Amino acid sequence: MPFAKNGDHEICFEEFGSPDDPALLLVNGYRSQMINYEVAFCELLTTHGFRVIRFDNRDVGLSAKTPGSPPTFEMKDGRAVLTSKAPYTVSDMAADGMAILDHLGVERAHIAGMSMGGMIVQVMAINYPDRVLSMTSIMSTTGDPNLRAQATPEALAALASVPPSDREGYIEHSAKTRRAISGPLFDEDKAREKAAENYDRCFYPQGSVFQMAAVLSDGDRTQRLAKVKCPTLVIHGRVDPLVPLVGGEATAKAVPGAELLVLDEMGHDLPPKLWPEIADAVANVAAKASVTN
Repeated sequence: MPFAKNGDHEICFEEFGSPDDPALLLVNGYRSQMINYEVAFCELLTTHGFRVIRFDNRDVGLSAKTPGSPPTFEMKDGRAVLTSKAPYTVSDMAADGMAILDHLGVERAHIAGMSMGGMIVQVMAINYPDRVLSMTSIMSTTGDPNLRAQATPEALAALASVPPSDREGYIEHSAKTRRAISGPLFDEDKAREKAAENYDRCFYPQGSVFQMAAVLSDGDRTQRLAKVKCPTLVIHGRVDPLVPLVGGEATAKAVPGAELLVLDEMGHDLPPKLWPEIADAVANVAAKASVTN
C-alpha cells in the first residue's frame, strides 16, 4: 500500500480507475477503515469517470497512530465533553487528505465523506476552497451540539461501547453495533464478514478515542459552512438512528445552494442496493463543478 506524509503522520491510501480522470477522494467515518468503502463501490464510481482514492484516517487501519495517552472525557447533560486537550483536530485530518492529493500531484479533487468523514470533507471545503471541485457529505451533520442529542439511546450506546479484544468477540460486537445503527437493508452476514476483515487488517480500538476528541473539539461548523462555494450534495438516510435526518437537513441548509438527497431505506449505513443511486448523485454534483469552473 502507498503512503503519503502530513508532517510526522503517514497516511495509507489506495487508488482505483485511471489517473487521467478527475480525482474523487473518499473519506471514512469514525473508527472506520478505508476498506469499508467496498471495492465494488469504488469500482462503480470509476465507471462514472472518477479516479477514486480511499484512505485510512490517522489512528485507524494502516495509517500512523498517535503517540501518548488518549484524551479524556466526562459526561455532562448526556453529552461527552473533553477534559484534556485533543492531540489533533478535524482540520488536521482534512490536511491528511490534502497531503494525499499533494503526493499524487492532484491540484483539485471532488471529495465525499460519510459520518465523521462528512465532517472532514466539510472542513476540507472550508479550509481549501481552491482545491475542492465538489463536496458530498453523507450521513453527517454540522457539529451543532443541539442536533447530537437527537440520536437514539440504543445507537449512542452502541457507538460508545468498547469492543472485546478477541477476534470472535470483536466480530459479534461489531455486528451488534452495525445492527443498532443501520437501516432496514442491514445484512448481518455481510457485517460479520466485514468485521473479520477489519479485525485482521488492524485492531486498534484506542484510536477511536483520539478521533472522537478531534470531532468534539471542532465545534459547530454552521457559520463556516456558509462560506462554501463549491457544488455540494448532502445525502442522508431517513431512518438514521445515530445521526438523524435533521443533521443532513441542517448541513444542506448551511451550505448555499446545496442539494439534499434523502434515501428512505438508509440508516447510518451504505447498503449495496443504494450504491447506484448514490454514485449517480455524486457524479451529478461533480458535473456541476465542471460547468462552474
